[in-house]
Amino acid sequence: MQTVDVKGFKLPIVGLGTWQLTGRDCARLVEQAIRLGYRHIDTAQMYGNEAAVGDGVRASGKRAEVVVTTKVQPERLAPHDLERSVKESLHKLRLDVIDLLLIHWPNPRVPLSETLGAMAHMKSEGYVKQLGVSNFTVALLDEASKVSSEPLVCNQIECHPFLDQSKVIAATRKHGMAVVAYSPIARGGAAGDAVLEKIAKAHGKSAAQISLRYLVQQDIVVIPRTSKIGRLEENLALFDFALTEAEMTEIRALSQRQGRIVDWSWSPKWD
Repeated sequence: MQTVDVKGFKLPIVGLGTWQLTGRDCARLVEQAIRLGYRHIDTAQMYGNEAAVGDGVRASGKRAEVVVTTKVQPERLAPHDLERSVKESLHKLRLDVIDLLLIHWPNPRVPLSETLGAMAHMKSEGYVKQLGVSNFTVALLDEASKVSSEPLVCNQIECHPFLDQSKVIAATRKHGMAVVAYSPIARGGAAGDAVLEKIAKAHGKSAAQISLRYLVQQDIVVIPRTSKIGRLEENLALFDFALTEAEMTEIRALSQRQGRIVDWSWSPKWD
């Protein structure tokens, strides 16, 4: 599996998102994904499936090879709440350690320095290997980089061909962090787009694969979610072709500031 190397940490460039996956179906899908070659599994407290994800990882027999990411929900970012929630997540996962811990959404009511301080403490105590953030804007990235005593390895953001994230991608990279794209096929929106379908036909691929290849070709980590075994294989089959510069430019022209899908009460003021 190709990786993005950041601050000494190797993050597999294709992972499995598990939002809306639950119970035995989630565990079986995670296990199958790992058997197919996935080495990056993404979950969150908010998803309510950490136990099932942990079951799938353990059942695969390849725990040592897999990066497991989970995220602290915004209501639990105060230091005491965060430390307790990390221990709860680890208990639900039933794994030896959390490989990558993220702030799921920023909470303006809790000083970022306090949250990151608590996360650093969890790392020093051995509960967590690496730290990162999610849904952070340019300003929040600047602040986080100033106040964090530990390296931050990624910013997980909504990222797909229909959304212009150029400012926050540039800021993430300026701070030496990896960009991780959630909703990388725009929650199924790639299928049916005329430009993506045309390019897909030229390569013998699907529009979803073109959307994913567009991102990984820019060294952006993707974590597409699927509930179908067949799609697991499809989403992994991105490395036997390459998009031309002309095709990359054509796809880039699809992006717009108003292309966001995920926007809710915890959202910061977007760039």
